[in-house]
Amino acid sequence: MPQLAFTEDKFIQGLHVFCVGGAVRDTLLQRAEGDKDWVVVGASPEEMLARGFTPVGGDFPVFLHPVTKQEYALARTERKSGRGYQGFTFYTGKEVTLTEDLQRRDFTVNAMATDSQGSLHDPYHGYEDLRLKLFRHVGDAFIEDPVRVLRLGRFLSRFSDFKVAPETIVLCQQMVANNEVDALVPERIWKEISRALMADSPSRCFDFLHEIGALKRIMPLLSWTPSKARLLDNTATAGLNLSQRYALLSLGTPDIEKLSQQLRVAREQTDYANYLPEVVAGLDALSMPSMEALTETSAVNIVEFVERMDGIRKPERLLDLIALTMLIRDSQPALDWQHIISTIKAVPVGEIAQQCEGDVALIKQKVKAARVQALLAI
Repeated sequence: MPQLAFTEDKFIQGLHVFCVGGAVRDTLLQRAEGDKDWVVVGASPEEMLARGFTPVGGDFPVFLHPVTKQEYALARTERKSGRGYQGFTFYTGKEVTLTEDLQRRDFTVNAMATDSQGSLHDPYHGYEDLRLKLFRHVGDAFIEDPVRVLRLGRFLSRFSDFKVAPETIVLCQQMVANNEVDALVPERIWKEISRALMADSPSRCFDFLHEIGALKRIMPLLSWTPSKARLLDNTATAGLNLSQRYALLSLGTPDIEKLSQQLRVAREQTDYANYLPEVVAGLDALSMPSMEALTETSAVNIVEFVERMDGIRKPERLLDLIALTMLIRDSQPALDWQHIISTIKAVPVGEIAQQCEGDVALIKQKVKAARVQALLAI
């Protein structure tokens, strides 16, 4: 079994501190760890403050380590008190046990803990489910938090060889049927969706949400098809960025702007999504000759395409979208677009403007002609 022990420094010596959750799971899977989550059992807020920890928790006591600034949460229990993922009340008391704290977690593989000696605490048999490559809910309270549906989708996109326990799928379907997923706020949906998009197998998240009926509830405008699923996974294989992956996800959506507004997607990702259909259509319309066979007509078409796609002001975006289009078309670009855009950008617009003495129409005409000639001279 991988090394699970950790060193106690002077600030936590004497406390019952456990590393919990994803860090334990990933260590056991021998994957790269993310941030560590720490739980302190049997301590009070006053004790943490006396040791120099800084309180940062809102609904429940969480403290920053004086040196590492990692978060240490007091063990807690929770119960449902309202609708949605924020409708919970928490109880933190010195009598709350580690087992009780782990019980509130989502999946058994995330409900394991280790102490400083490296002993594994696994009251809900997460290690066995890890061996089975299975996501299984810890308890029936799973159904009370709709965010867990999104997290499960994200985990599936990250752990491509894991499956979901049938009984857990049933609870997810119940959360859709009882409208709990409708209480999810856009920011939280996008947080989980964007992380799923950047995983190794992003399609698994959307396939799962589609299968349980949640996708049409949280992203009703999205068009999801098997071909898009395949292409989305190809963007991960190619190492494309979030803006490119969101643009592909949004392709075919009747109102991209509305979809982005519903999810509170950043302007950059939205612009990529808006321009992608135009880039695809524009490239399809070009004859795409080699640079050696470039004619004046094809040079004009290329200059107009670059200008129309705002490629002079935003060259990296256009290059990204051309690369994405090539992935969609499963082909290689016939032209060196990096060179083309650089050549067009190098045309001295300021000098031409001075020569035209402020005649806007003449400036545009001369600039365009200069850009065409610059391409023909390559």
